[in-house]
Amino acid sequence: MTNVLSNLRPFVLPLTLILMVCAVLLAFDRGGASGAGIQRVAIVQHASQGAIDAGVKGVRDALASEGFVDGKNIRLTMYNAQGDLPTANDIARKVTDGSSDLVITASTLSMQIVANVNRQSKVRHVFGIVSDAASAQIGVGVEPLDHPPWLTGYTSLASVPNALKLARELNPGLRRVGLIWHTSEVSSQIYTRETRKACAQMGIELLEANAENPTEVGQAAQSLVARGIDAFLITGDVVVLVAADSVVKAARAGRIPVLTVIPPTVRKGTLFDLGLDYEQIGRNVGVLAAKVLSGTSPATLPIINLAPETFYLNLTALEGLRDRWQVSDAIKARAALVIDKDGEHLKAAAR
Repeated sequence: MTNVLSNLRPFVLPLTLILMVCAVLLAFDRGGASGAGIQRVAIVQHASQGAIDAGVKGVRDALASEGFVDGKNIRLTMYNAQGDLPTANDIARKVTDGSSDLVITASTLSMQIVANVNRQSKVRHVFGIVSDAASAQIGVGVEPLDHPPWLTGYTSLASVPNALKLARELNPGLRRVGLIWHTSEVSSQIYTRETRKACAQMGIELLEANAENPTEVGQAAQSLVARGIDAFLITGDVVVLVAADSVVKAARAGRIPVLTVIPPTVRKGTLFDLGLDYEQIGRNVGVLAAKVLSGTSPATLPIINLAPETFYLNLTALEGLRDRWQVSDAIKARAALVIDKDGEHLKAAAR
């Protein structure tokens, strides 16, 4: 027996040290769940699309600026459903199962799906890149503090009337506008109502087509071109935005422009984006999330509308158009980003 103990003696100290390290790591991991040590943060987006990607970048930049650094005091996990609803539901169940201390969602669909799954778990949830939370049936009312105590965020609705007024400046003869939208998407429903109202007020005929998934967008666009529209308008519809290339392709074949309220779609060939600065919105959402991570209860944080406007212009989209679309120097001067045959030109203030 003495010989056995003597043989084991060299292993006692290493084993003791290993056990001590394991105990420390286990305590540290548990500390994250209770708000001490490293907090676990999930960022969820519904699809890879310019405005959503910009918003997520803004969130991450703001978290770091506020002192919440991945690997230091937060453990950041990114989730992207790539536009697939079953995947989005799986992600929502994952991030609300107790493995996250805070969930940040980017897009109306991500907010809705996570919020509905989270009704029982009540994981802290901050949202952004959302057109109207009160219309999403997740328990948010019209008053700023009328929301579930574990949920808060910012809404951001771009102005369709402003985009149509600019279109009329560029082409006073504009009479018929085509709109493709997804009937089941709350954000698309809201923007479609806004577009109908604005077109009626301006005497513009609105022709609509539905697309329930990105593969249907191209066919819907071709049908609207065949019906004689003067321009396309793309609003806050994720399905259409993901397939914006298909709309631009159909528009070029019909020699008409594509106009949007969702930057930075000009990089895909639209004539202009007169909408919101989603990276700035994301930064505001990130600051809000930092407050929650610092201990502020979401119940005390009001849901308000943030709509910092920005204007992007693509002069190359004027080439070959059927009608007379003219961009004055004054309009060019208003753009934060101008694309021409020489490339992109970003104003210093917009960098």
